[in-house]
Amino acid sequence: MVVSVRKWVQRAKFILLFVLFTYVLYQMLAAVSAWMQPDESRYRTPSGKSVKVFQQEAEDDGKLTMGDRLRRFYWYGEQ
Repeated sequence: MVVSVRKWVQRAKFILLFVLFTYVLYQMLAAVSAWMQPDESRYRTPSGKSVKVFQQEAEDDGKLTMGDRLRRFYWYGEQ
């Protein structure tokens, strides 16, 4: 059996470049994903004397019909 060193070097180089390019692509996609994440500052708990306005009522529990939810939405509105 003849072992060609040149072929093994080419294969090793190919595998090394493949792993390197895969890692670079992964890092680029991670950076784009972090850039596209929405800003969480709108939804954090307020500080100081302010209070969070929206609080889901205990009576809801999913028992409201779609019409009741729509009426409540139009009655209270959205800001």
